[in-house]
Amino acid sequence: MQATAYTYDPQTRSGSVLLDDGTPVPFDAAAFDAGGLRLLRPGQRVRIEFAEPAEGPVAGRRVTLVTLQTF
Repeated sequence: MQATAYTYDPQTRSGSVLLDDGTPVPFDAAAFDAGGLRLLRPGQRVRIEFAEPAEGPVAGRRVTLVTLQTF
């Protein structure tokens, strides 16, 4: 799933992304580290993966991967 980086704290390596419908979704350091990134800037397009299937509402699902979106 694609999203846009919204916030990022380099100290905790956590932050949040915005889905295309504007829904904010937080991510933790484990999700950031899984993507192999060193830095994330607000506005960057990213790809995210959830721990559960992409069905139903986003609430309650945990982001397991944040990486740069490549075409």
